[in-house]
Amino acid sequence: MAVITQRESSRNIGVPPTWPSGPRGGDGDGGGSESSFPVSSKELATWFLLTGIGMLFGGFASAYIVLRGVPSWESVHLPSLVWANTALLLISSVTLEKARRAVRKDNIRALRQWLMATGIIGIVFVAGQVEVWRKLSAAGTYLSGNLHGSFFYVLSGMHAVHILGGLIALSLVIRKAWAGLLNSGSFEPVRLCATYWHFMGGVWLFLLLLLVVT
Repeated sequence: MAVITQRESSRNIGVPPTWPSGPRGGDGDGGGSESSFPVSSKELATWFLLTGIGMLFGGFASAYIVLRGVPSWESVHLPSLVWANTALLLISSVTLEKARRAVRKDNIRALRQWLMATGIIGIVFVAGQVEVWRKLSAAGTYLSGNLHGSFFYVLSGMHAVHILGGLIALSLVIRKAWAGLLNSGSFEPVRLCATYWHFMGGVWLFLLLLLVVT
């Protein structure tokens, strides 16, 4: 008996543990076959993407801080519309979070409504940013002008591009919602889209703090 137990133990050495199929901790990944890794490939890809985005904006933020101290630096007065746009982005995070909570309760009607609201607010936010750039240009602040203005154009422009990417992903989630493919047991697309959206909201708050306060 001792010999058999020893042989079984030796066979199990190096074998990764497995997690049972089905939703893990209410994450809404829809379950699936047993896996040796408790995170789905889509979630892993999302976090790799967010890490890359964070490094990108972090690099530009570092350059901004360094150049902020040059003698030729001139601050630019940003239009007040920037604050209204920021409020819209924060509201869109709230509506998307409500969508996530709705699908967890199988409230598909509310899910669709909150997803649509998030998409509309996101579009208005991007349009508002375009209007901010137009106001800056009308005031004589251009991309190739002083450093502060150039950094605002570049950073806000890159952020707007990533928000557009989020809107594309959100449109795919909305399509799934209207097709009846999302429910309390399978809502990973909503969860990952919300994670990305909240992250980009945090990035914008960081950029605004950097561009306005520092």
